Amino acid sequence: MIAFLLHGATLTLACFTAINLLLSMLVVWIARREPRTNSSAFWLALRMLPAMVAAAFAMIVFVPSYWRYEPRDFVEGIDLSLTAVAIGALVLLGAGVARGASAWTRAKRRGRLWMRTARPIDLGTGRVPAFVVDAPAPIMALVGVWRPRLLVTRALIELLTEEELAASVAHELGHFRAWDNVKRLVIGAAPDLLASTPVARAIERRWASAAEHAADRMSGDAPPAIRCALASALVKVARLTPPQPMLAEPISTLIGGGEIALRVQILLDDRIVAPVRRRHSLRWLIASIALGAFALTYGPLLISVHEITEVLVQALP
Repeated sequence: MIAFLLHGATLTLACFTAINLLLSMLVVWIARREPRTNSSAFWLALRMLPAMVAAAFAMIVFVPSYWRYEPRDFVEGIDLSLTAVAIGALVLLGAGVARGASAWTRAKRRGRLWMRTARPIDLGTGRVPAFVVDAPAPIMALVGVWRPRLLVTRALIELLTEEELAASVAHELGHFRAWDNVKRLVIGAAPDLLASTPVARAIERRWASAAEHAADRMSGDAPPAIRCALASALVKVARLTPPQPMLAEPISTLIGGGEIALRVQILLDDRIVAPVRRRHSLRWLIASIALGAFALTYGPLLISVHEITEVLVQALP
């Protein structure tokens, strides 16, 4: 039984690596075509596609297929090629965990450093506690994942008007409602072959930019004065802050996504109408149909996966 389980674990890890590789190639192809979309959901899904689909297929399809159809009384011997691919999967998973832990640690360290001089302040943030911090640079940041805090430097409070400060707070609350810090952590910990490649960095920059636009749209249905206040705040802070790359830590800042000129242009465009609430009925219908089709074909799929696996294992050098 131990040999059966070890062989199954090796095959599962090899399956994860193979699907991860194929989907990583697909993501590279899609990213190079430069889709004209400013949807943060699209770029997040594209970045997470290899890791999430590979893990889901391995656990939901491959493991049940192996458990049901692989004979217990006969297990193939150790195959060096298969073992090497499985070790590659362990490396990917370990690297992802290490990147995630590193980002989490850096964010906590930075948060502790800021909190040394922090004092509570009432900014109307509701469930998100706000603190004013002594620092020379004008910074507003949403720090933390499960219990985020809004940190604002005295320099920023002194720089902005009350209207500009309120609009900036609404922007950061947009990041909070969208769980953007959680998404940053998940992106950084993605166990795939794209990590640290130029393609991955480009997709992550596009996601960060789209996330900033989405947070800006929290003022999209507000009076022009409020949108102008946020645009003014962005310009003031950007002038006193050097260009910032996307943070690897789960921290959302006021100007962290770059593209300040474009954000200001959109905010000042009076033709922008209030965001329309999307109807989710069609999405639920499509998801239900897809889930039903998957359930109907699940049994034959397990058989096919087992047969294909047997052919591939026999074909390995």
